[in-house]
Amino acid sequence: MTRNWQDIAKAKQAALFKSIPKEWLIPADLMPSESQLDVTGFPKESGFFTGNELKYTSATIPELLQKIHSGQWKAADVAQAFSKRAAVCHQLTNCLSETLFPEALKRANFLDEHLAKTGKPVGPLHGLPISLKDNFNIIGKDSTIGFVAWVDQPATYNTVLVDLLTKAGAVLYVKTNVPTAMMIAESVNNTFGRTVNPLNRRLTSGGSSGGESALISFGGSVLGVGTDIGGSLRIPAACTGIFTLRPSFGRFPTALAKSGLAGQEAVNSVNGPMARSLDDIEFFAKNVVGAEPWMLDPKCLPIPWRPVDVGKKLRLGVIWNDGMVVPTPPVRRALKHAVEKLQQAGHEIVDWEPELHQEAVDLLGEFFLADGAKSVRDILAPVDEPFREEMQAYSEAQEIGVHAMWQLQAQRSKLCKDYLDRWTKAGLDGILCPTTPFASVEHGKFKHVGYTGVFNILDYSAVSFPSGVAADRQLDKAESGTKPLSQDDAQIQAEYNAEAVHGMPVSLQLVANRLEEEKVVAMTRVVLEGLGAAV
Repeated sequence: MTRNWQDIAKAKQAALFKSIPKEWLIPADLMPSESQLDVTGFPKESGFFTGNELKYTSATIPELLQKIHSGQWKAADVAQAFSKRAAVCHQLTNCLSETLFPEALKRANFLDEHLAKTGKPVGPLHGLPISLKDNFNIIGKDSTIGFVAWVDQPATYNTVLVDLLTKAGAVLYVKTNVPTAMMIAESVNNTFGRTVNPLNRRLTSGGSSGGESALISFGGSVLGVGTDIGGSLRIPAACTGIFTLRPSFGRFPTALAKSGLAGQEAVNSVNGPMARSLDDIEFFAKNVVGAEPWMLDPKCLPIPWRPVDVGKKLRLGVIWNDGMVVPTPPVRRALKHAVEKLQQAGHEIVDWEPELHQEAVDLLGEFFLADGAKSVRDILAPVDEPFREEMQAYSEAQEIGVHAMWQLQAQRSKLCKDYLDRWTKAGLDGILCPTTPFASVEHGKFKHVGYTGVFNILDYSAVSFPSGVAADRQLDKAESGTKPLSQDDAQIQAEYNAEAVHGMPVSLQLVANRLEEEKVVAMTRVVLEGLGAAV
């Protein structure tokens, strides 16, 4: 008898859970109650982890590499510790889509043996555990990206980035959950269900790289890789208070990764690092670019990682709102605080009106729906999987045709030229703005990707970083009586719940021009110094 999509999904979830070793299953007497919202303290407070496991999973990347490469720590022990912490995080947040625990241990043992025999590491990432978003193909593992029909369809080839990281010595141990087709700003799908935020399980960890953000903020990964086509790196990073870099297309390899909108190249998907510090973000960037990925991916640009001096004083444009949605009170306060601190530090801050932002966001939506959602329908159809309610726009989309698509692309090219001209005339180093309207938000309530999506259309480099400000129920009370900028704005302000997001970290976004990854990282460092925030 043919199984329905619900049965397939249940079986896949059961298989994922079964892949967790029994000794890593949280005992009933230690399992946090559903009412315990913040579970990030569980590893240290529960007694479920050994001292060494906590030591390994709390170490910085430089410390991990120094200890492993010197032989003081075994790559196998580190891999086991991160695998266990990831398994525990999954039980508390539903963050994983695939596990590679036996493969990771085998790989780490090989690395230890190689180091013992030769005295040399395999590469600069020798022994470093790295987690990957679900769409990165790994031979023998599914890349469902949330689609039930892609369950039990293991990859027969690796994504280019997988081979690059492996050659550099990395240990790949988990893949992480995403929304259906990676086209929802919260990580929820019919195959695995919803990933929750470990800082507050009633709130979203964002999307589409929300499994990664949950895992990293829990300490189950020190470095993960996600993707971004409308904010899918920056939104989840902001929801969990971690760092990420959205690079311009061509800096990091994207070849042979899986997509729910394969062939849609009017706005390109990019991948980038997610981590707990800016140093770790730069570490990933330098090593990936240093591996000359343009020799493996024909769309990668042969640009080495370049030294850059941004000086001590920056000229930044600040976007207080994007003309479509006003940020919620915690984000407004964080942005105001940042501007005041940067001005005190001697930086020049000018107001930057969001001209062309509405047009850019409209274009983004039209590009995503241009095929009338045929790509998504064709994937859903074999198992009669329905559209999720979050993808209503796809269920109603109509194909626009080639000529109309060409006109949209011509409009996009003109918009990019007009924006660049305005940027150049203003003499900006960068733009400071919200990453999202939210610190985070309750499940099902994330709306508006305008603050991120505009820079996908422009293909600008951007870093999302924790501002050092946390949402506060007293300082960030809801306001009333202001005229909304749009229907979404009215709903977002009406739904804002200061109590629900109390204590959540607030992130901001720093944007540089196209292909200025080195500059945006360097500028973020200067901004963080001005804010007195952690790098």
